[in-house]
Amino acid sequence: MNFERLEIRDLILCSPKILNDDRGYFVETFVERKLNDFLGFNVNFCQDNESKSSYGVLRGLHYQLAPYAQSKLVRVIKGSVLDVAIDLRKNSSTFGQHISVELSENNKKQLFIPRGFAHGFIVLSEEAILAYKVDNYYRASHERGISFDDKDLSIDWRLPTKSITVSTKDKKNSSFQDSDFFDFNNKLYA
Repeated sequence: MNFERLEIRDLILCSPKILNDDRGYFVETFVERKLNDFLGFNVNFCQDNESKSSYGVLRGLHYQLAPYAQSKLVRVIKGSVLDVAIDLRKNSSTFGQHISVELSENNKKQLFIPRGFAHGFIVLSEEAILAYKVDNYYRASHERGISFDDKDLSIDWRLPTKSITVSTKDKKNSSFQDSDFFDFNNKLYA
């Protein structure tokens, strides 16, 4: 597994070694000690989630407030998505900035998103199955969302707005300016 820090330093792109032969392929999708060694701290994932979505479905931008904030390790099992993470840490030099990464069944790349970020994705293929690990359990009372088309964020979702499908719940997400943010005092974890 190769780990690469992105423009927002705490976002990590994980690229596995893919072993191909005439039978198919083999890939290690998660090795706890390797990720923890690279990060310099331990992430204790407690739950795996999976979603299936059709072309143009946009899920997000979601996050949970402390003490139920979540780190995520996101990958695509089938299809292709544009995965987006936004820095919501008020004291960060990259506060309000985002990263977009294409994750697919072909490239098998994964995105590690630490606590303090909002996350969302849009399906670029006919359908996509996305799987991700989280290090904290879902807590509805601490769940928040930011509007995917917020002008302050200027995210290029690669699809025309008329092709984007958003849930009724996500249509009610707040603007970036009206969102709740994190204050980690330069720490990844509260």
